[in-house]
Amino acid sequence: MAKLKLALLGRGKTGSKVIDLVNQENESRKEAGFSIELTTFHRQKPPTFEDLKSKDVILSFLPGEPFKELIPLLIEVEKPVVTGSTGFSWPSGLGESLKRKNLTWVYGSNFALGMNLVKEVIEIMGKANQLFDREPNFSIHDIHHTKKLDSPSGTALSWQDWLSKKASITSERVGDVVGTHELSLKTEFENISLRHEALDRKVFAHGALWASKRILKGSWPSGLLPFSEIAKKELFK
Repeated sequence: MAKLKLALLGRGKTGSKVIDLVNQENESRKEAGFSIELTTFHRQKPPTFEDLKSKDVILSFLPGEPFKELIPLLIEVEKPVVTGSTGFSWPSGLGESLKRKNLTWVYGSNFALGMNLVKEVIEIMGKANQLFDREPNFSIHDIHHTKKLDSPSGTALSWQDWLSKKASITSERVGDVVGTHELSLKTEFENISLRHEALDRKVFAHGALWASKRILKGSWPSGLLPFSEIAKKELFK
């Protein structure tokens, strides 16, 4: 039986959904001869070199700083990494270090696969000034659950990067909202808006597992790669 040995770092809101999806997939694909062997770690039970060296892929949904502390260990074990950890800055020169070791790490602030369709639209909206005499006004609003630590969200900041324009960003933290983002474009005579709403946190777990299974195929380049970049490669190949 083919088996993917996956290490999961973090068992929070999204990490717990990864566990649910793995259990569902193992049950549904039992007849197909494929399974995922999942080992979980968290801040109170950090992984060791020996723990991770036997794994095929490392998937992280730890908060940013705990994940950042593990980066030297993750480089040392020389395994592919998929991470949705946010709220920290990558160490300088990490991408080049990964390339020298022929390692592929994929990172994303939002692993919803549909977000990559949204990215294509946002990049087009960023060219709106070519149509209008006056520069349009752009604004981004993100809504998340009250326990989300970073504000604005990593996704909101990514939207501004994709836009390639300065946009005013506002944030709202309400209840247990999974994640809603809206981009508004206002011109002299028009209002245009683009909205993405995650209905279940499983959407992020699903996208992260999608990347974890495909990263072993060896078709993606080495280095530190944004999830949106590798998803686009799959979208337009």
